[in-house]
Amino acid sequence: MTPSWLSHETATLAAAHAADRLPHALLIHEAPGAGGDWLALWAARLVLCTQRERAPCGECLSCQRVMAGQHPDLITLRLVEESQQIRIEQVRELSEELSLTSHQGSYKVGVVSPADALNRFAANALLKTLEEPPPRTLLVLVATQPSRLPATILSRCQRIRVRAPARSEAVAWLQATRGAGVWDAVLDVLGEAPMLAAGVDAQTVVQTARETGQALEEAAAGTSDPLATAEKWARSEVPLRLRCFENWLTERIRERIGQGSLLTEVRAGTHLPARRADLNIRQLFEVLDGVRELKSSLDAPLNRGLALESLLRRLAARGPAGVTR
Repeated sequence: MTPSWLSHETATLAAAHAADRLPHALLIHEAPGAGGDWLALWAARLVLCTQRERAPCGECLSCQRVMAGQHPDLITLRLVEESQQIRIEQVRELSEELSLTSHQGSYKVGVVSPADALNRFAANALLKTLEEPPPRTLLVLVATQPSRLPATILSRCQRIRVRAPARSEAVAWLQATRGAGVWDAVLDVLGEAPMLAAGVDAQTVVQTARETGQALEEAAAGTSDPLATAEKWARSEVPLRLRCFENWLTERIRERIGQGSLLTEVRAGTHLPARRADLNIRQLFEVLDGVRELKSSLDAPLNRGLALESLLRRLAARGPAGVTR
């Protein structure tokens, strides 16, 4: 089922393919979880489908193989295990595969996602393929932060912007593809990222968010044991708990500041207004920075329990009326 918010993009690509004007390289700039990978595989089905007049038909063997990730003319580069980078060896393998003759005498397709995870050497290696692409080759890059890619790569790709859908669109699509569920609550946790939501257990996300929120309230009040909480969190769902932690901090900052306040007011003041002086803004932002730093370094060999305990203790370090203990 084509998501409603991607109908324009699919129609544009289909028209270009029908007119033999499809570029050899696409850069899909997506809002996180909005469907960049889905659109990349749709483009692969478009050019590999054996029913050109109605491609992608979704019914032919070629389309089915693409959807199953088993098509011999589709090569996909992704992060390996918990690595945060796509490395030069992966790109070299992709380039070698793209240079070979197509198995079905049609296109060869390479998908790189997330392309903004290419390290410098891998990006340089990919540039060679972009500069001299083999005939009937389609290279699709998916990125949430294309600014991290070299300008030389950006200039050789046709960019497609994938926006975050409206909440109603996202919920409707999730209900149609996954069935009834607490999808609105899931998106409250994950953001407007239906493709991400489609791959999780809805009840687990909602329950984890509820438990994490309660634990953070207790930590902020100084009524919990940071060590015990950190050890529990480190055993399961660490990325999800960190997302919930980030959401909780953001919500507390916003509600304490009050509706309609400008962001510059948040940056300018060290403390919250006197009427809600129960939290120190500087401390909250420091903890928020710590949460985001931990999220970005989960692949590093660190003691997650110790890192989580440190964050919880920093949250609990404020006393009544925002006075640091």
